[in-house]
Amino acid sequence: MVGIYDETAPQPFPIATVMSWETPLTTPAGHIPMWAITGVSVAASHRRRGIARIMLEGELHAAKSAGFAVAGLTVTEATIYGRYGFMPAAPIQRYSVDTRRAAWGPYEPAARVVFVDRAQLARDLAELHESTREDRLGDIGAWDRRWQQIAGLTPESEKPREIRGVRALDPEGRLVGAMAFTIGEGADHASRVFQIGHLVTATNDARAALWRFALSYDLVGTVTAELQPLDEMLPLLVRDRRAITQTVRDHGWLRILDVPEALARRPLAGPLGVRVRVADPQGIADGAWTLLQLGGEGLQTAPIDDGERVHVEMDIGALSAAYLGAVRLEEFAAVGRVRGDHAKIRELSNALRTDRSPHLSIWY
Repeated sequence: MVGIYDETAPQPFPIATVMSWETPLTTPAGHIPMWAITGVSVAASHRRRGIARIMLEGELHAAKSAGFAVAGLTVTEATIYGRYGFMPAAPIQRYSVDTRRAAWGPYEPAARVVFVDRAQLARDLAELHESTREDRLGDIGAWDRRWQQIAGLTPESEKPREIRGVRALDPEGRLVGAMAFTIGEGADHASRVFQIGHLVTATNDARAALWRFALSYDLVGTVTAELQPLDEMLPLLVRDRRAITQTVRDHGWLRILDVPEALARRPLAGPLGVRVRVADPQGIADGAWTLLQLGGEGLQTAPIDDGERVHVEMDIGALSAAYLGAVRLEEFAAVGRVRGDHAKIRELSNALRTDRSPHLSIWY
């Protein structure tokens, strides 16, 4: 935790803050250490003085010096962090479901759903997140206070008694899912809003069971859920998928600090032979390398001379966005952020593809 102070201020409060810590980031290879950044704030009285720039560049240089290949954050203002090399790499979507129109389909989940108190809810969410997070590309390790907040157990929780919790148990009685939710006002008493605060499952069947529980809840006309994955199964479970409104937005932002190390720490799909140059405005991850992967061998990287021809040039933000496979490099090529041989751009883009959508399931 870092605080910046103005010695001329009459009271000893920080005028800017930033917090950071090490956390595992799920990649196709399992996970790698990531430098997570949060709590970035600058007092309104001290804006436009370069304080945020000093803090963020300091965090990135500290992370690189400590040996981290990747940094990450979630953002409240999307226009700030691109200038520091961050780009959205794990998008999410918001669901809003008209329950009467959607109607549950033919699938009958085997898992059963039971209510739990809020203390048990927090424990269930924590256990399931930790046991399943390596199934979600781009997810990170969480901490107890996050689950306490979601379950309404912290002093600052608003209307904690309105937070309810359920768990899903498989036919053998094992915990396979948990959900925090509230019931909000609707157009009338028979059309209330079922708001999912968090949903985590270990099996597809448990996920279906919890969705059916929400969509069939008495006196509910709408179900909403934030932070859902792009490959969410819900549209395949209802009779009328047009009753579901899906809104995609950015969520998990990444910033590569060490290009060879970051690429070496995640498996690439298929053979690769590309000479690439990466430009970094902060000078942290600048460089040009030959990337070579043949057969079953891992990625080999070697610096190339400035005079040697490169196949692909890009900025660090473009590579960071494509790191988990959510965005293809061809999309950045269309807007001029990736340049070079089209076949080699496609080759590198194909090597970065993944077989599942990234999903960061929490805020941090």
